[in-house]
Amino acid sequence: MDDALTEPEIVALTADHMQAAAGIRRVALWQRLPWLPDVHTPEEEQYWRMHLLPTCSILGAAMGNRLVGVIAYGDNWIEQLYVLPGFQGMGIGSSLLGCAKEEMNEIRLWTFKRNAGARSFYERHGFTAERETDGADNEEREPDVLYHWRRLPERTVRLQPRDG
Repeated sequence: MDDALTEPEIVALTADHMQAAAGIRRVALWQRLPWLPDVHTPEEEQYWRMHLLPTCSILGAAMGNRLVGVIAYGDNWIEQLYVLPGFQGMGIGSSLLGCAKEEMNEIRLWTFKRNAGARSFYERHGFTAERETDGADNEEREPDVLYHWRRLPERTVRLQPRDG
């Protein structure tokens, strides 16, 4: 396989992948949001390994042999969703989000208020802003937005017998 593939391969990640997953988060977040204070260290794989891995489903998007996107989700929350900047706009984030939407009927997530790209992405995928905060409760002290998505009930069509 090579990086010219149009569809990423979605794979379940293991403890061996947590350093790469943490690296994707770090690169994607800080390249797209350089104004955020850098409150995490490159060694934050411990958070992924000790907190996220036992409590979440963690999937990765691979292009060829390279991990280019990651999502951690469970219990009606998306905890992490990041795609490397050079691979954004290719449907990778949509594929990862689609996996979470297949497994959950309702999803909530936080994103920073100034992260216009993420906000637009989630809104395109049916999420609505539910609440905004001043950021006092997050590590970066950056205003954020709580988004919510709920699966619509399936419509059933009743066929009425014709009177004859």
